[in-house]
Amino acid sequence: MISMALLTDVWVPALVSAADKAPAPEDVKAGWVAFAVFIALGLAVAVLGFSLTRHLRTARSNADQGVFGPTDKTSDEQPDRHPENRHPENRHPENLA
Repeated sequence: MISMALLTDVWVPALVSAADKAPAPEDVKAGWVAFAVFIALGLAVAVLGFSLTRHLRTARSNADQGVFGPTDKTSDEQPDRHPENRHPENRHPENLA
């Protein structure tokens, strides 16, 4: 049990004393670098959101066109996702080519 005694007698007090050293309140201030990082992260989230939306629309369009192969559902069970197929005159099979 020498290692346990070494841990509790040497390492724990050293780590606690190192963790207790906090800067004084007058030494801490918000900087322009942190603000720029915050804005950059916000822009990155916005760009990723637009990219995700674009890829989901492409995947949905490809699935509707049958690019991924046949599905288990028939065309009557799948909802019409495209606005041009929502009109009754466009739902006839001869108009869906």
